[in-house]
Amino acid sequence: MIDLTLSTEQELIKETAKDFAEKHLLPGVISRDENSEFPREQIKKMGELGFMGMMVPEEWGGSGFDTLSYVIAIEEIAAVELATSTIMSVNNSLVCQVLLDNGNVEQKNKFLKPLANGNKLGAYSLSEPQSGSDASNMRTYAEKDGADYIINGTKNWVTSGQNSDIVIFFCLTNKEAGSKGVSAFVVEKGAPGLSIGKKEDKLGIRASDTCEIYFENCRIPAKNRIGDEGQGFSIAMKALGGGRIGIAAQALGLARSALEKSVTYAKERQQFGKSISQFGAIQNKIADIATNVDGSRLLVWQAAHLKDQGKEYIKESSMAKLFASSTAMKAATDCVQIHGGYGYMQEYGVERLMRDAKITEIYEGTSEIQRLVIGRALLK
Repeated sequence: MIDLTLSTEQELIKETAKDFAEKHLLPGVISRDENSEFPREQIKKMGELGFMGMMVPEEWGGSGFDTLSYVIAIEEIAAVELATSTIMSVNNSLVCQVLLDNGNVEQKNKFLKPLANGNKLGAYSLSEPQSGSDASNMRTYAEKDGADYIINGTKNWVTSGQNSDIVIFFCLTNKEAGSKGVSAFVVEKGAPGLSIGKKEDKLGIRASDTCEIYFENCRIPAKNRIGDEGQGFSIAMKALGGGRIGIAAQALGLARSALEKSVTYAKERQQFGKSISQFGAIQNKIADIATNVDGSRLLVWQAAHLKDQGKEYIKESSMAKLFASSTAMKAATDCVQIHGGYGYMQEYGVERLMRDAKITEIYEGTSEIQRLVIGRALLK
């Protein structure tokens, strides 16, 4: 028999995240979206609550929770503000996890601890202007120079690029070896030769900053390399495999929010002398959203459970992201439709769901890439 009951600890995590989101995120969510305002104080509070390094053991400054606990918290944060959950997801799934899995003791003490306990914020940088889904197509190059590396190139789509303290990035150390010539590094803000580009003006998740970063003869110590030369691409792909569970949980949270808003409005709105909840067309939309939300949650929890069991989970994480992101987009669109003209207005907070939902089908691997991952896993 499958037991889907949450533990007492997990229920507490869920309630803590929900309470935080409603008290500290909801009041300013429309303003932050409109003004592209980074939720600095909210992120600091999340660090104090242990939400920024949830899967990191306590010895390295984290909360020591499992992946399932993490996705439960992500769902609650994303249900109120997807942008803040994006910042949380990157710091947990990509930055802290890379250092936890691949960093040496010195790197864990210097970088992982302050990232996991919320004293510092991390960014993850893989993409370049010419790459996108072809992540191995890199030009940024790190040349060994004694005890240092000198780095030149441009990285883009860097989430938290402006507001982070530390950046995990990937670049070539061997130009002739393709993906086997990629290495992973960590660089601290303020490093000579590192500069930060302007904040991108995005369709959604506007409170989460995205920018380019530039390396111009940027010198960093060789001890900042994570793992061996040539291991970077495999490190990056493993991180994305786990990160997709978090993205799926984000999409789930947004879709659940769309469902809740749709149900509330349908009960309140009167047309033709009765509640629109009595119309079959509305009931059908709400039934589909609810079914897909629950299906998404099962896929997310399955992927998280497999990861916690130390079993292979890459196919399942791609399935969760593919299905949950599609659910989020459809749920948000239907939510706007159910609200009619009011759904198109900013003050109702529904149009933002539709704008935010789209990114879940794009970042950390597009839906097309997820289908490739799933298909290859099934046909190998």
